Amino acid sequence: MPTPAQLFAALFFGLVGLVGFNYGRKQMLWRPLVFGLALMAFPYFVSEVWLLYGIGAALCAALWFWRD
Repeated sequence: MPTPAQLFAALFFGLVGLVGFNYGRKQMLWRPLVFGLALMAFPYFVSEVWLLYGIGAALCAALWFWRD
């Protein structure tokens, strides 16, 4: 059973990924599209809380800096 921290991380990074995916799809940009998909998918494969927040923060930073 997931902890509340895992549920919050999965929900938060999933929503950020959804926004990035939609932005990339509408603007026809592949980087936000790929980072959005990665943000939505990685919580299914990572179970450690510190890894969830670390990978999620890194992917969010990548989405922000390489959005164009």
